[in-house]
Amino acid sequence: MSLQHPDPRYTLSNRSKANFSLALKLSLGFLGFLWLILAADEMLGLRLGQFGLRPGSVTGLIGLVTAPLLHGGAGHLFSNSVPLVISLTAMLFLYPNSALRAIPMIWVGSGIIAWVIGRPSFHYGASGLVYGLLAYVFVSGLIRKDMRSMAVALMVWFLYGTMVWGVLPIRPQMSWELHLGGAIMGVLTAILFRNWDRPPMVRYDWEDDDSVPDWFPEEDKARRLESDSRSKSDTLRGTLRD
Repeated sequence: MSLQHPDPRYTLSNRSKANFSLALKLSLGFLGFLWLILAADEMLGLRLGQFGLRPGSVTGLIGLVTAPLLHGGAGHLFSNSVPLVISLTAMLFLYPNSALRAIPMIWVGSGIIAWVIGRPSFHYGASGLVYGLLAYVFVSGLIRKDMRSMAVALMVWFLYGTMVWGVLPIRPQMSWELHLGGAIMGVLTAILFRNWDRPPMVRYDWEDDDSVPDWFPEEDKARRLESDSRSKSDTLRGTLRD
């Protein structure tokens, strides 16, 4: 597999550093908002869990919007905090344009899948979103084949590869339906937006050089020269016909 090298003049530029700083701040800001919601829920006794996603219920469809914002307690949110910041920062930094479309699709799409296949109880938590973001970053790194995306994909797999078991119904109190929905949407959106947000790549002078090097075998050199001559001749005839 041939990997492309992003141009360091782009990846190490002040603009790139500023973009990373902004992505991190937005991720931490969103996490802070989730903690604020949880604090208000527990201190004021709002019982916001009732606004979670409830599969098979029409009124439970409100959870398509609200479920990722709600958590069952500090332990629940704490378990989502670090992977959420890492995955959201990577998403916003590496794929800023596609993120504006992919994140809402993962947010709502994971809920739709869970609403269709889920058990008839309340489902909530940012873990569905986390699974979608991690799947997007990982799959994007594999199919884009540039060094930067691949490096982040491998880091994500190293840190959170074991989370793949979360898409299976192995823990009764865990919403594996949201996890599975998020993972599916992450893969689908990564494929859909695979040609977005591609950084400029390094291109070497020899890649534009059509000359035959001296070390090339004589017989192969003659065949290549003949092929190049025939190709140029065909191009010229096509131009004259046009």
